[in-house]
Amino acid sequence: MFTTSRILAFSLLATLASALPANFTERAPELGDLTDDEALSLVERATLAPVYSKCTTANTVAITFDDGPYTWNTDIVNTLKQYSAKGTFFVNGNNYECIYSTANEKRLKTAYSAGHQIASHTWAHLDWTTLSKDKLKSEMTKTDTALTKILGVKPAFVRPPYGNYNTASREVAAANGQSLVIWDFDSGDSVGKSVAQSETLYKNIANKKPSTILTLNHETYETTAKQVLPYALKTLKAKGYKFVTVAECLGGKNPYATKTTAGKRDSTWKC
Repeated sequence: MFTTSRILAFSLLATLASALPANFTERAPELGDLTDDEALSLVERATLAPVYSKCTTANTVAITFDDGPYTWNTDIVNTLKQYSAKGTFFVNGNNYECIYSTANEKRLKTAYSAGHQIASHTWAHLDWTTLSKDKLKSEMTKTDTALTKILGVKPAFVRPPYGNYNTASREVAAANGQSLVIWDFDSGDSVGKSVAQSETLYKNIANKKPSTILTLNHETYETTAKQVLPYALKTLKAKGYKFVTVAECLGGKNPYATKTTAGKRDSTWKC
């Protein structure tokens, strides 16, 4: 019986086969080769963006920061440098501040030139699960456009605000060429944890010594930038972890979907 998923899978296979060179002789899979579960899996992989909530490279920590660029971005970059650490910044277009401001342009360029990964947190920090597909696409592409103008890159990774996503939003992200990144450790800064409480959380995870850690922090809190981060880096470094970007912690994936020459400031640089 040809279920919808098997028919869609066959269509995908046919498209793939048509792109193969004429002298390719290995037999391509046929519709009858696939179980319903295999066909559904193939369709999902082709139409839904991957969701990463854990690193895959052993002994790595991905330190990530949401909601910027903001006031303490460069302080964070300087602290990371002290520990030979690379971080990942999931930035908004117009959340705490407009991404196009001259201060934020400088912050982004400083972080990017220091080797840190710049990723998308979409435009206005809206809950994806409440948006139409067209609205979500706009939230993604406006941020991508801004980062292409400022840095010359379109991120390959995007983090949904609040960590909320659904099937429809994964479809939009896939069509936009981006993978989703969540986390497996939350410092708690955005939900009111004190410095002491966040430090305790870092101490506890360090003592558990998992193979990898994918952290969630927010660059919009001065205490995170100036107190919690130095403690976290010192504590985790003592356990032998290597601090890498999200792309690196996932096995060395490309952090950017496209790279081009950065633009020059003009009248379109506004929120």
